[in-house]
Amino acid sequence: MSPKDLLSALIVILAWGVNFVVIKVGLHGVPPMLLGALRFALVAFPAVFFIKRPAVGFWWVVAYGATISLGQFVLLFYAMSVGMPAGLASLVLQAQAFFTLIFAAVILGEKIRGPNVAGLLIAAFGLAVIGVQAGHAMTVAGFLLTLVASAMWGMGNVITKRMGKVDLLSLVVWASLVPPLPFLALSLMMEGPARIEASLSAISLTSVFAIVYLAFIATMLGYTLWGKLLGRYPASQVAPFSLLVPIVGLASAALLLDEGLTSMQFLGAVLVMAGLCVNVFGGWLRQRLMPAR
Repeated sequence: MSPKDLLSALIVILAWGVNFVVIKVGLHGVPPMLLGALRFALVAFPAVFFIKRPAVGFWWVVAYGATISLGQFVLLFYAMSVGMPAGLASLVLQAQAFFTLIFAAVILGEKIRGPNVAGLLIAAFGLAVIGVQAGHAMTVAGFLLTLVASAMWGMGNVITKRMGKVDLLSLVVWASLVPPLPFLALSLMMEGPARIEASLSAISLTSVFAIVYLAFIATMLGYTLWGKLLGRYPASQVAPFSLLVPIVGLASAALLLDEGLTSMQFLGAVLVMAGLCVNVFGGWLRQRLMPAR
């Protein structure tokens, strides 16, 4: 990988890792459903007037927007508003890698290999360890909602794979037309017009920064750079960088939000990361240790 592309990968890791702290900060001034509506409205407009629609069917764009954009972030934002810490959210959301494997096997007929199964079992045990720690700076609802959010991300990944080659920036921008109205409808139902009006009339510069960061840095910049890397290099070479996202997430949450982990949550985090590593590197390691005869 060239130094320029390596820098791009590191920018994505930093942008996506810090993203969870920014969400938490944004939720202090803006309720979760309204925050989602503002985020995706800013991604879509005015970019949709300048970026050509992706060369895929209309319903593929809707499916992507309904899963990765709407489903994932409705659940994640609400989870973080009801007690899911930013650092743990960045870790638990990485279960998307295993949901992607499972959905791809069921829907696309892709094979799940031994290292994938081993990594899945290790990570599942780690998530169980984290889950039983609910009540220690984390709620059961927050944990479960984040886990389902990771499943929505996994389904979105499979939809993307099924689409084939596509301009990812174009897809992200046009798919961002899907979430704003559902987010706004949920905000009206769950948060109410009075809270929406109060949030918008007294919005702080910190909240504005959070919305701008989520729209332009985490979404448009992050997905564009990541898409270019996937277009230039094999997925096996790019995917390992995503393992650094929860490390940045946990570190930035500890540094900026003073979030800590209990000893059992730390053990669970180590197991999840170990499972992700086995999933990504297990096949390569087995080939090195047990070369074909």
